Amino acid sequence: MTSTRLAVEAWEALFRTQASLIRRFGEQDVWAPEHGVGLREYDVLYSLSSADGGRSRLGALAEAVLLPQPSLSRLVDRLVARGLLAREPDPADRRGVVLVLTDTGLAVQREVGRRHAASIAAALGEHLDDEQLLVLRDLCLAIGGRAAAPPG
Repeated sequence: MTSTRLAVEAWEALFRTQASLIRRFGEQDVWAPEHGVGLREYDVLYSLSSADGGRSRLGALAEAVLLPQPSLSRLVDRLVARGLLAREPDPADRRGVVLVLTDTGLAVQREVGRRHAASIAAALGEHLDDEQLLVLRDLCLAIGGRAAAPPG
């Protein structure tokens, strides 16, 4: 039987660590402000780059980036205005719209992604070796996390 106290302590440690890392990553100079890309925008670009053909419906993308649809819609509008995403009719449902990563969006995602991956490796590598990273990954997946599942 799981101890309630231990479960709460583990949750608090996980939550605070995640919040601290997100804050740290958000403050780093890895983003592409010239393209209007910060941490949240990058998450959208990354999720679309992982999706089949760089395409996704808004609802599936919202699940992938863990944002409510109204917030994601505003963010998508900004990325479309910057030429990083495009909207196209959904060939499977003419009433729907598919978000598509443009060539420019993919180039920005790759450029920022290399820098962001290096910052993640540095931040986690300060405290964990490869064996510990495997354990951390496996524990998170066991709790219910998903390995980088592409949206839609």
